Amino acid sequence: TRLAKAVRPHFLNAVKKVSRDVSRKAGEETLSAGGTAPFGKFWDPAGFSKDITPNELKRYRESELTHGRVAMLGTLGFLTQEAFHPLFGGDIDGPAIKHFEEIVAKAPTFWYPVLLAIAVAELGRARIGWQDPFDGGSLFGLREGYTPGDIGFDPLGLKPQNPADYINMQNKEINNGRLAMIALAGFIAQELVNGKPIVN
Repeated sequence: TRLAKAVRPHFLNAVKKVSRDVSRKAGEETLSAGGTAPFGKFWDPAGFSKDITPNELKRYRESELTHGRVAMLGTLGFLTQEAFHPLFGGDIDGPAIKHFEEIVAKAPTFWYPVLLAIAVAELGRARIGWQDPFDGGSLFGLREGYTPGDIGFDPLGLKPQNPADYINMQNKEINNGRLAMIALAGFIAQELVNGKPIVN
C-alpha cells in the first residue's frame, strides 16, 4: 500500500540510527542473545543502552529476563486461576485482578509465607549472579563471567550443550517473556475496563 511505502524509509532510518547510537562493541561482547528479526541485534528506541557500561547492560538483560519469567508464570497463573480454583474452598472466583483482596479477606496471613519464599528465592538468585557489596562489590553490579538469567537451575536438563542451540533457546525465552509481559498488561487492562474474567 502507499502508506507502507511512505513509512518504510522512515522506519528503516530510525532503526539504523538506533543501532548506531548503541555502544555496539560493548553490547556484542556482553550479550550474545536477544536480537531477533526485524530489529537486528539491538532495538532500543528510548536509548536506554546508550552510554552505559557492559555490566549495566547485563543488569538490564537480567531484569528483562526476570520480569519476562515472572510474566510467563503470571500469564499462566492468571488464566489457570480463573478457570480452575480449588484453593480456599473454591470461593475465590471472578476476575483475577480481584483475587489478591479476596485472599487477604479470607486468609489474612496467607501472604506471609509466600513473601518469605519469594525472599529466599531472590536472595539465592542474588548470591549467584550479583556482586556482594559487603565484600567490596558494587551494590547493583553483576559478577564477572555471570551470564544474565543463568542461575544454574535446569532440573529437566533442557539447556543445550551446543552454543548455537543455546543462543536460539535464549532468544526464544526472551521473546516469549516479552510477549508475556505485554499479554499480562493486556489481561489486567481488559479486566480493569470490563470487570469480567478473561476466561469465560
